[in-house]
Amino acid sequence: MDGVPESHNGWTFLTNHARVLAAIAENQSARVRDIAARCRLTERAVQKIIADLEQAGYLSHVRQGRGNAYQIDPAKILRHPTEAGQGLTVASLLSLLIQDEDRRAMPSAEPTHASG
Repeated sequence: MDGVPESHNGWTFLTNHARVLAAIAENQSARVRDIAARCRLTERAVQKIIADLEQAGYLSHVRQGRGNAYQIDPAKILRHPTEAGQGLTVASLLSLLIQDEDRRAMPSAEPTHASG
């Protein structure tokens, strides 16, 4: 079946909600189709995740022509009691994910070793 990402068995460190949020943070006017391809999810799954994030107040959107422009609330506290208790925000999560993306996008250099 075309357009359906490969299934993944097993567990992962990031939830699909975090992946979708990070994809939107990277491109606030991304189409659901593009988010789905980037996150290796179906379009229907992405639509459901976006609805969840909007209902919880993490995300909102406005129509722009035929597409949407998304707005993330960076000050919103993360939902899990462990992170919420520490006051961790969406901005803190996204900064970690974006730092990782930036690092992976940089050309790798040979490690340097200090000589003593």
